[in-house]
Amino acid sequence: MSIHIEAKKGDIADTVLMPGDPLRAKWIAESFLENPICYNKIRGMLGYTGTYQGKKVSVQGSGMGMPSSMIYFHELIKDYGVKNIIRVGSAGSYQKEVELNDVVLAMAASTTSGINNSRFINSDYSPTANFELFQKAVNYAQQQNIPIKAGNVLSSDEFYVDDPEEYKLWAEYGILCVEMETAGLYTIAAKYNVRALSILTISDSLVTGKSLSALKRETSFRDMVEIALAASVS
Repeated sequence: MSIHIEAKKGDIADTVLMPGDPLRAKWIAESFLENPICYNKIRGMLGYTGTYQGKKVSVQGSGMGMPSSMIYFHELIKDYGVKNIIRVGSAGSYQKEVELNDVVLAMAASTTSGINNSRFINSDYSPTANFELFQKAVNYAQQQNIPIKAGNVLSSDEFYVDDPEEYKLWAEYGILCVEMETAGLYTIAAKYNVRALSILTISDSLVTGKSLSALKRETSFRDMVEIALAASVS
C-alpha cells in the first residue's frame, strides 16, 4: 500500500493503462477486461485489475495535470513494480489535419511546465516514448486499419490560457496537439528505466473550435484503448 493507492502487493499488473479521468478507468475496465477487480478508491481515483487475452492488465486514473499524475506514476513504479505505463487520454488539436476522434501517438513531449528545470539547470530535457511500445502500437493500428498520427505533443500546465492564439507558435513548430500529462510520464519512466507510451484521442480542436461532449470523452475512444491493450499484451 502506498500513500495514494490502497492496493496490496501483487494487486497491480506489470502493465497499467492510465487515463486522467477515473470514470474512464472504470469504463475501460468494465468494457475491455475480464473479471476486473477494483483495487483503489482513495480520493476517488479508481484503479482496476483484470485480464486481457489471458494477460493481467491494470487501469488506473491519474487525475488532471502533471502534479497529480506524477504522484501515481511514481507510486506505481516504486511501490508496485510496474514496468509499462500507457497513458490513454484526450487532447486538443493544434493542426487542421488533426481532427476530432483522431488517434495520436506521442513520440515526444514538449512542455510549458517547470518540472524538469530543477533537474536540468539551464538546459532542456526532451522526454520521449519507449520505442518498443511505440512500434507495437503502430503495428497494431496498421494491421487493424486504424488511422494514426504520430509526433511531438505539448504537455501544458494550464488548461485555460490568457492568449487563445498562443497555440499557433507551437503549431508552427509541428506540435500536433496539447494535453497535460505526457511529459511527466516520459520523464518519470526514463528516470526509473521503465517503458512508457502516450496514446491520445482528439477531443477538441483549437483550430476549428469543435469539441466532443463530456460523456463522449468519458466513454468513447475505443480505438485508442484497443491499441494500448494490443501494445501491452503483444
